Amino acid sequence: MKTTVRFSAAALALAGILTVSPGLAANAHVAAFRIEEATVESIQSAILRREVTSTRVVELYLARIKAYNGTCVNQPKGMLGPVSTIRNAGKINALITLNLRPATRRAWGFDDRTARSMTDGTDNAAGMLDALEVAARQDAHFARTGRLIGPLHGVVLAIKDQYDTYDMRTTSGADAFYANDRPPDDATFVKRLRDAGAIVLAKSNMGEYAAGGIPGTRSTFGGTNCNAYDTERDPGASSGGSGNSVGANLVTCAIGEETGTSVREPAKNASAVGLAPTRELVSADGMMDRGVTTRVGPICRTVRDVARILDAYAGHDPKDELTAFSVGRKPAQPYASFARGGRLDGIRIGVVREYMNRELFTVADSESITLIERAIDDLRALGATIVDPGPAGALFQDAVNRYAPVWRSEAFIRQFRTQFPDSANHFPALIDLYADPTRVPHDSGGRPNIRSFGGRGGGAAGGDVGGGKYNMETYLRERGDANIKTYRDLIEKANFWDDPQFTNRRTGMMATDSAKTLAVGESLQDRFALQTIVHAVFAQQQLDAVVYPSGSVPASILTNPEEPRKNDRPPGVWSFVNSRGFPAMTVPAGFTTHVYDRVRVTTLRDSMPHDSTPRDSTRLTGPIPARLPVGIDFLGLPFREPVLLRIASAYETRTKHRVPPPGFGPLPPRASSPP
Repeated sequence: MKTTVRFSAAALALAGILTVSPGLAANAHVAAFRIEEATVESIQSAILRREVTSTRVVELYLARIKAYNGTCVNQPKGMLGPVSTIRNAGKINALITLNLRPATRRAWGFDDRTARSMTDGTDNAAGMLDALEVAARQDAHFARTGRLIGPLHGVVLAIKDQYDTYDMRTTSGADAFYANDRPPDDATFVKRLRDAGAIVLAKSNMGEYAAGGIPGTRSTFGGTNCNAYDTERDPGASSGGSGNSVGANLVTCAIGEETGTSVREPAKNASAVGLAPTRELVSADGMMDRGVTTRVGPICRTVRDVARILDAYAGHDPKDELTAFSVGRKPAQPYASFARGGRLDGIRIGVVREYMNRELFTVADSESITLIERAIDDLRALGATIVDPGPAGALFQDAVNRYAPVWRSEAFIRQFRTQFPDSANHFPALIDLYADPTRVPHDSGGRPNIRSFGGRGGGAAGGDVGGGKYNMETYLRERGDANIKTYRDLIEKANFWDDPQFTNRRTGMMATDSAKTLAVGESLQDRFALQTIVHAVFAQQQLDAVVYPSGSVPASILTNPEEPRKNDRPPGVWSFVNSRGFPAMTVPAGFTTHVYDRVRVTTLRDSMPHDSTPRDSTRLTGPIPARLPVGIDFLGLPFREPVLLRIASAYETRTKHRVPPPGFGPLPPRASSPP
């Protein structure tokens, strides 16, 4: 049920005066306000000083969106055909839907593809205010009372297209043929953000249906998303549009979704701050394909702004049963109160050397690891006690050896059939391993270890049977669309791209749709086993947090192969531990000076004398000069976000590594004016 707030013509006229009129524009204070790198505090301070209005803030972001958000790849056969990269494209395609009425959108020069709805062309419902109308309402309130409307007054957000927004189309990036492409209501967290005063300006581009890897840079409806620091490169996983829009200053903050990497990877690639919170802390109501590992995460340019967003939407929601675990677990003080810089005396931080062992990875990882080693020195200088097992050490291995055989017993026994044949009595061997964990078997890749734990990756259902189909079809049932009712409808009533460089989502969706039952027990066992191991190490070492590179492989070129796994090092961001119930956040840690890129090599098959079939392989090339962002991850125990915010804020304040992308600087004054 939506409540519409109406204002008199006089109030709206007064709001118009509080936008930047010619007289106000002449004021020197107005010129002092800069939208680039603006924070929640700087926006609200400027509003309170009457240097800027909410309407003007929205206009400044719209001007940047108009300048920098266009197509960033060559697409000679259109959006659904093959693409090639453009060096220094000057565009990033991070936002796909704008919260503007049709007449306003056209006046700004945005095309019909960015409309709030493809199924409601008139879009004239009085109660469905657009971003500028919401801003005018805030300006009227401030003119009347002299007070902000809420803690996020004037803050402009982009929301990943995976989340329901009642006023804008929601299709998870797909070009699917909904009867009504707008869902009936907001996701719970979106409503909470609006209630706090946030202005939702856009839906962000994403990897269609939250795809990771190379498909995670593209959607059928939105097209290809490009990295602002190098437009030929990956913006980072399925929430790339959310991270990129923040990095390039198209919005104040954005909301991503992380199943495995998709808050921290795009934040890392955008030299921004991203938090994947404890799953049970934030409601996933109104999310396509929600599950036990899917988390609603804020991406901003500062730690404190991330904390402010978390303050607005964290907490119990009856529509998401997992948030019942958050009752009584939120801090007595606001999350933002912990993000104030300062020293880290008394804080103990462990180093996850399993994620930093150069001997296990490739030369492509080396410089990022070096930057994180420097960051650890900064944490030590701030007063933190560093618990470091050494360059070839392993913080979690003893606990993995001791607890994995019992708490992952079925999966562990399957992994080592030689030691546990089907016909044998397994109890003596298991008890021997418990008595002497050094006898735990390991395969040729050194598994089990904290890199490989679970062995399946971080899908929404944790790799178990039927989770993806169940989660999507329960969402569709709640949405109640007349045309898209089942998972099969999403496949049969939609367009898909056709590009050999980017696998589209059809084949994977067909596999998901083939499930006939739901079985999620094994992923929950993995979750409990991993939580036992991590809690045990934190208790034994008296840790407050652990630290490691968000990801040690820099962003790859969009049309190149991904860097392959190496000793269970992923091609993007480390993900398995935090996706099993632990909050983690990334903070800028500096920039590379060079990178090594993975390229395809085509050779001829030589297995048969007359076989000349081409065969593709890959190799590393480089180094080549490249200034790409690197992030540092801080991970803590469930619901310990305050500790992470304290550590991250202290590190951010000391180092100040955030640097905006050089190709997306301030606009000339004329370009920042409304039409």
